[in-house]
Amino acid sequence: MSPLQISMATPLRKHIIHMDLDAFYASVETLDNPELAGKPVIVGGSERRGVVCAASYEARKFGVHSAQPTATAKRLCPSGIFLPLRMKRYQEMSGRVFDVYHRFTPLVEALSIDEAFLDVTDSVRLFGTPVTIAGMIRASVREETGLTVSAGVATNKLLAKIASDMHKPDGLTVVPPGREKEFLSPLPVGKLWGVGKVTEETLRRMSVSTIGDLSGIPEDVLERKLGKNGVWLHRLSLGVDDREVESEREARSIGHEDTYPEDLTDIGSIKTELLSLSTRVSARMRRNGVKGRTITLKVKYRDFTLVTRAETLHQVTDDGGDLYRSVLPLLAKTEAGKRPVRLLGISVSNLSAGETVRREEGSGQLMLFGKPPGGGDGKTTGKLEPPIPSREKKENINRAVDRIREKFGDKGISPGVLRKRPS
Repeated sequence: MSPLQISMATPLRKHIIHMDLDAFYASVETLDNPELAGKPVIVGGSERRGVVCAASYEARKFGVHSAQPTATAKRLCPSGIFLPLRMKRYQEMSGRVFDVYHRFTPLVEALSIDEAFLDVTDSVRLFGTPVTIAGMIRASVREETGLTVSAGVATNKLLAKIASDMHKPDGLTVVPPGREKEFLSPLPVGKLWGVGKVTEETLRRMSVSTIGDLSGIPEDVLERKLGKNGVWLHRLSLGVDDREVESEREARSIGHEDTYPEDLTDIGSIKTELLSLSTRVSARMRRNGVKGRTITLKVKYRDFTLVTRAETLHQVTDDGGDLYRSVLPLLAKTEAGKRPVRLLGISVSNLSAGETVRREEGSGQLMLFGKPPGGGDGKTTGKLEPPIPSREKKENINRAVDRIREKFGDKGISPGVLRKRPS
């Protein structure tokens, strides 16, 4: 057998580490104020409308967890120390931790501000075994930042992520090669990616409660019950996960969302907020030099029910007016205006590098007050349609608006309707 054939027959085993900072926001607060050590620290929004973003392990003993309404956390843990978010500080500390990661491998995939996958397959030649590398990284993070990070070491992303959660805080869990199925078998099926409440209930009706139970169900049966997701879950239950660590740092989406101090019930107010969101998201896109094609609207009602609606455009855009016009039909597909709304969000994905349009053929001269209706023959019906700028005109306007905001801030220029709304 030739060397090439040997290589193809025995593919290189991957060494993946999942790093997860322990109670990150709360830990940073304790680091900055040592008097908080050993106390139930809860970081998040205001008690009236906010949600918990992080809770120290002392607070978790009371049943407090992330994404929980702050008011609920207050009832569960009245002695808790509630602190506001300090995102700039958390981002600063996250950057220092990720700098440590990149010293050991260039293949770092950030999942969030506090967790990442590291592919250390090629790093073992320099630093030793994957377990040794994980230990060195954890020690460096503690020494250089004062924070603790839990790690999971395995042959793929699924196993590494599950392992990192096994012995928190400050834990290190290893899944030995060849024992993947043994490790997964006794765990609840909800540990697998793609198993939400609906899927878990479907599996429960099939007498599946553990990952081992799931691995014993024939793949074709799962496909009939769950579609393609059933095939995927069957592979995961066997410990098979071929996904690569994606190290590119480009944003996959750009968006913004707001939680309101009072529920929005008037459709006019909701549309005004969407205009504000569209304006801010488009400005961020232009700052990052990207345009997007897929627009997603997020609506959360008073009872915390969350719905999303999305549309993919024919052309990429970074224009706030385009985003706003695209999101209004999506809004009509929700119950906003009929049910009180506590949160709105807009995000843009399917991103690509932005290109300035120099000229658009046939664009003609833009009419200041709109084009005459009636097919462009100069005859009007007495009504004025909204002006439809060419792409070149819109980009020139957006660049001018961005320059004004750079000099005078967001209040330097904005749509008139936004100036009339309460702050």
